[in-house]
Amino acid sequence: MDALSVADPDLYQEALISELAPNTRVAYEKGWNRFVDYCVEERIVDPLSATPEQVARFFVQSATRPSPYSGMVLSMGTVMLYKSAVSKKYLESGKSSPSNHPMVRSTLRGLARLKGSSSRQVEALREYHIEAMLRECPHTLIGKRDAAIIAVGFAGALRRSELCNLTVSDVEFLDGSADDDIRLWLTIRRSKTDKWGNGQRVAILDGSVIRPISRLRLWLEGSGVTSGPLFQTMKRGGHLRGRSMHHSDIPRIVKHYAAAIGLNPKGISGHSLRAGFVTSAAVHHARLDKIMEITRHTNPATVMRYIRDADAFTDHAGQRFL
Repeated sequence: MDALSVADPDLYQEALISELAPNTRVAYEKGWNRFVDYCVEERIVDPLSATPEQVARFFVQSATRPSPYSGMVLSMGTVMLYKSAVSKKYLESGKSSPSNHPMVRSTLRGLARLKGSSSRQVEALREYHIEAMLRECPHTLIGKRDAAIIAVGFAGALRRSELCNLTVSDVEFLDGSADDDIRLWLTIRRSKTDKWGNGQRVAILDGSVIRPISRLRLWLEGSGVTSGPLFQTMKRGGHLRGRSMHHSDIPRIVKHYAAAIGLNPKGISGHSLRAGFVTSAAVHHARLDKIMEITRHTNPATVMRYIRDADAFTDHAGQRFL
């Protein structure tokens, strides 16, 4: 036993738990629970003693049959997440994971070929989509909250978890001398590209159309929120619960307003705000390094995927002869 666990067992457990981001822990727990349900169904007595063949069958079933929970066939991305969940649970139990057996790995590679390995592309919400969606937000407290979430999420190219984790203390207003010089700093305490929680700052401009800072102020003034979670869940009637938004609330809100302007919500997700900022910035010829300052991407190749999509029809190779 190491010195940390002897000196302070609670601290040791906290360190183990903090290894994974909260959303990842939730996803892993869900994946493990699905495997446990499968074991009960297949009469596998101990999920932590499953054979590689049994685990492989679980992955095949997950990737090819409609889920009893959602009615949909899982993507390979979700199946691979389940693999990580099973491996993690075995590792925590001090056992070798059957998920790493060569037969299981071969099965997963075969499933990837059968299903196609291309990742799901969500629709990027451009600036004119956001403008139209904001017009659909009602003049209620919930509408003000939703408008602030959409506008700030877009302007800051934020991930849904980042939006949910924002607190009032993460916002620093920097009012300029003119209406077109309203700015703020958003501090992102922890994110996908900041595993150690060093914190990242994002510069937000108010602009003249999306007006994320103005909409955020309307929400704060209307709600009376002065501390704690920046965006909070609400009861019917507009009463604050004092709890931060759940990560599943963001795509629900974005889909709702996307549908309100005639878009198909099936291709929309919480990530559509982030993808939309990058695409819009690329179309308006923003520099790659300036885009990356906002998105906090560490790999230019990731951002270039959005830019290539945005520029696909500009100076097309067949423009002069097709």
